[in-house]
Amino acid sequence: MAKTRISISLEEHQADRIRRHAERAGLDVSAYLVHAATRQMAETEAIEDQFAGVDAIIAAAEAEAAALRPETAPPAGELTEQERREVESALDLVYGPDRARARPGEAA
Repeated sequence: MAKTRISISLEEHQADRIRRHAERAGLDVSAYLVHAATRQMAETEAIEDQFAGVDAIIAAAEAEAAALRPETAPPAGELTEQERREVESALDLVYGPDRARARPGEAA
């Protein structure tokens, strides 16, 4: 198999550091960089494979959301009784049922 040369540019301190690491690993600089790049590519591909299903779900949800028509929210203060109960229940979860009707920004 024919080899291809790739030229890279880097700072001298980076080159020195790579040379030292390659030497400690018992490799020449080319073999060391190929090994490091190959390992990084394998790691990236494994992560992409692991999250491919989640990425597909997110993409489908985003496409579905983009196709929805925006709903017009009722003007503030016009909550239904059911919505009012849901808000009260949520506030109970956050502040506790003994909150004495305290609201964010108000004294209890």
